[in-house]
Amino acid sequence: MNKLVYAFVWTAFLFFACMQSEKQEAVLVTDGLPYYQDPSFTPFWFAKQQLPDTLHRIPAFDFLNQDGVTITRDSLEGKIAVVDFFFTKCPGICPKLAKHMRMVLDSCQNNQQVILLSHSVTPEYDTGKVLQEYAQRVGAVAGQWHLLTGDKKAIYTIARKSYFADEDLGLQKNENDFLHTENLILLDRQQHIRGVYKGTNWAEVQQLIADIKTLSKE
Repeated sequence: MNKLVYAFVWTAFLFFACMQSEKQEAVLVTDGLPYYQDPSFTPFWFAKQQLPDTLHRIPAFDFLNQDGVTITRDSLEGKIAVVDFFFTKCPGICPKLAKHMRMVLDSCQNNQQVILLSHSVTPEYDTGKVLQEYAQRVGAVAGQWHLLTGDKKAIYTIARKSYFADEDLGLQKNENDFLHTENLILLDRQQHIRGVYKGTNWAEVQQLIADIKTLSKE
């Protein structure tokens, strides 16, 4: 009996040790990050002095955050941004996305260069008051994690055409077709896409945190 218990404990130890090792090995620290220009998310590498004028950049936008403050592209100047899409009534992936966004926020508490933008895909319901309550629930720090609402068509357009944030890429859709994505998108200080991560995956979120540190050095 003791041998069986010992074997079980040893097997469990090896399993969790391997899991921890996999988590540690999942993070790749690099000297630079690629650029992403289209929905295929094919990485392109450019030296800073070789950046083409046609490099994809997030266009101008105008949304309200949970405190009723207008957030525009100008709000991102000089900032590194992590972007996602959610809705407050979401019972599925959104709570996990919020938990991982909070993890990113906690890792950047001393880095005022980093801000988080979470766009509601049900802005008709997610009013400023609703977003304020949600912000308290998920621990969204005012001024650093903006929960955004606004014109639904504008949100869906920028999500699909600029952030390439949707499943079933390539299909013709409009704001009446529900937007669904679990991606977290990393923007540099010039609003270029520099990383895309599965927001429900712990290892990919750790990679995002590492990539933010890399981007901070540019």
